[in-house]
Amino acid sequence: MKNYIKVDEWKIIEEGFDPHVNKISESIFSIGNGRMGQRANFEEKYTGETLQGNYIAGVYYPDKTRVGWWKNGYPEYFAKVLNAANWIGIDIRIGDETLDLNTCKVKEFTRVLHMKEGYLERSFVAGISGGREVKVHSRRFCSIVDDETGAICYSVTPLNFSDVVTITPFIDGDVKNADSNYDEKFWDEVHQETGDKSALLVMRTRKTGFDVCTGMIFSVDSADGQGDYATQPFSRNKYVAHKVEVNGVQGKEITVCKYVANLSSENYPVEILRDECQKTLRRIAAKGFDKMLVEQAAAWALKWQESDIVIEGDAAAQQGIRFNIFQLNQTYTGEDARLNIGPKGFTGEKYGGSTYWDTEAYCVPFYLATAPPEVTRNLLIYRYKHLGKAIENAAKLGFTNGAALYPMVTMNGEECHNEWEITFEEIHRNGAIAYAIFNYIRYTGDKEYLTDYGLEVLVGIARFWRQRVNWSSDRNQYVMLGVTGPNEYENNVNNNWYTSTIACWCMEYAIEAMGYVRESNAEKYRSLVSKLHLNEHEETSAWKHIIDNMYFPESKELGVFLQQDGYLDKEQTLVKDLNEAERPLNQKWSWDRILRSVFIKQADVLQGIYFFEERYDEATIRRNFDFYEPRTVHESSLSPCVHAILAAKLGDEQRAYEFYLRTSRLDLDDYNNDTEDGLHITSMAGTWMSVVEGFAGMRVRNDTLHFNPFLPAKWSSFSFNILFRGAILNVRIEREYVTLSNQSERPLTVCVFDKPYEVNGGGEVRAEYKPVAGNV
Repeated sequence: MKNYIKVDEWKIIEEGFDPHVNKISESIFSIGNGRMGQRANFEEKYTGETLQGNYIAGVYYPDKTRVGWWKNGYPEYFAKVLNAANWIGIDIRIGDETLDLNTCKVKEFTRVLHMKEGYLERSFVAGISGGREVKVHSRRFCSIVDDETGAICYSVTPLNFSDVVTITPFIDGDVKNADSNYDEKFWDEVHQETGDKSALLVMRTRKTGFDVCTGMIFSVDSADGQGDYATQPFSRNKYVAHKVEVNGVQGKEITVCKYVANLSSENYPVEILRDECQKTLRRIAAKGFDKMLVEQAAAWALKWQESDIVIEGDAAAQQGIRFNIFQLNQTYTGEDARLNIGPKGFTGEKYGGSTYWDTEAYCVPFYLATAPPEVTRNLLIYRYKHLGKAIENAAKLGFTNGAALYPMVTMNGEECHNEWEITFEEIHRNGAIAYAIFNYIRYTGDKEYLTDYGLEVLVGIARFWRQRVNWSSDRNQYVMLGVTGPNEYENNVNNNWYTSTIACWCMEYAIEAMGYVRESNAEKYRSLVSKLHLNEHEETSAWKHIIDNMYFPESKELGVFLQQDGYLDKEQTLVKDLNEAERPLNQKWSWDRILRSVFIKQADVLQGIYFFEERYDEATIRRNFDFYEPRTVHESSLSPCVHAILAAKLGDEQRAYEFYLRTSRLDLDDYNNDTEDGLHITSMAGTWMSVVEGFAGMRVRNDTLHFNPFLPAKWSSFSFNILFRGAILNVRIEREYVTLSNQSERPLTVCVFDKPYEVNGGGEVRAEYKPVAGNV
């Protein structure tokens, strides 16, 4: 664990430059706006270790899968969000010397991510040859007002000398992905041009044929009053730039403002792409950097009003939750149903930027409560539009009759994961997609989603589960063989409890959904029966038979559900007995040793208990939590949040707080030694869940919001806003009271510790604070 980031409630601050953590900082200080994102690479040249990263939403490349040997049904490629043209570049030369923090002496260095206003700031003093010192100050952001654009204000000041300063703003399309399977570059140049303090570069992806036009307009000003500087445009293959020479005067600041647009053929016809890019550039340049930054701050103020969590009395916890919320809002806005949320967002290449089950299991609750329902609905429609591909994916593995297997990893609905034990076996992802439909309807009350979209998906998933189980004559029950559960430190196991549990639930919910649609819209139901070739009686009878006769491993002696068959055959070593030097296991142990160990990567049985907690009494939950948590190494970012929520439900304050702090500061403190690859964006939604579903105990039951909160000892209070069925509710938990403030006109009934309160539009009520474990 590293802790070089300074604690501040609204800022992420790095003081002093350490090249050994530079790639970590490049991830942490990333910026984005839902359409594009940029790692915190330096504007000026840097020859040290770095991971260049600029990503454009929806633009990907099908990188041919690299495996030792091929298996039937294996995906042909791994889809990757591409490292696109470097738009931030501003090379600086002092006389004949290039400014490079890898070769000069860095005397002062500060990097600040201003989360409240949404911009990145960096300043440093560098010592170069001859005892000269130069000061640099930069600010940049990806605009959430003009969401295909970014702006940079970059200033250079010679501190103890005068000399020519050469400034070269550029766009460089000659980039590649660090994770390229065959070390190939994925872009070809289509067009380039330079104009008056402007330039354009159009690049096209190989195979997929996406065009991205990256353009810039810039200005240079200095304190000497010269104003209009002559520029020397120049270019080479995949590169356009302007060179500006300025007489640098001791103590006088030189400022470059660079305005950039990244427009994709996903959103514009190719024939007008350049014209639209130029229009966009002229529009933002006319505003100027200062006005754009004011607009940026105002737009972020609205986002914080919707989604902020305020923690009083614990600055580290406050910084952690705001950092997570900030990155979530930078990554996904919900305005485009073609887009989804990659595990690393726009902050790195790991996991390819593709869609995983993380979205449905962890991100949906955050967006349900902090954004209009359309945002989550778009996430669900994304999967609905991929239903045909899910049926194709299942057919490739031998499934028939419209059975649907959603991919573990995808860009376009086609499976592209490149590890067989995940691709073929981690089929529980189907369950997360069905659960997200249920979760959306439970929260919003929008049952018509079942009629319009949801039932088709649920039937396809139920058909898959029917064919994936088989009857065991030995057990006289159905079993689920050869699967990998959420705990990926167990592969190819039989009867994973979580997978079998969610499979049965999916079939139950499909039957319930069919009943709703049949009763509420008979005409639509008849249409769906025809479209899906649905034999209701035969299929639902088969599903019910599986549900009633499914085998679930358990230990009667211990009173716990067993993660899978044979789990107790493993040597029952606990995490506390591990040598800390051997962790994280996935970086220190062989895979064989991991698979034979008892250690759990992430919540597995506990994931199922979290989803379906209403089925289990407190004693059952506690026994399973106390059994599995000491065996869990939490080497998946998705693990601590589930444990925090269950610990809070059980009134286990110490562990709930410990897991919250771990999930909220996972990247800030680099807990798992992997932040340099990019941030854990999807697990950041779990941080929000840890507070709202954990410490605040929020649940939706019978169309009503319920809260069963408790206040961690280190906090004097915490509060947040919730959007629920047209109402905006502020919830504030203090030592003596829970205050509910309705910030909308719609009246709302809210239960606190199971007691109902009517909160009128614009009204406020107080409930006595009296936490009792197990009441959630």
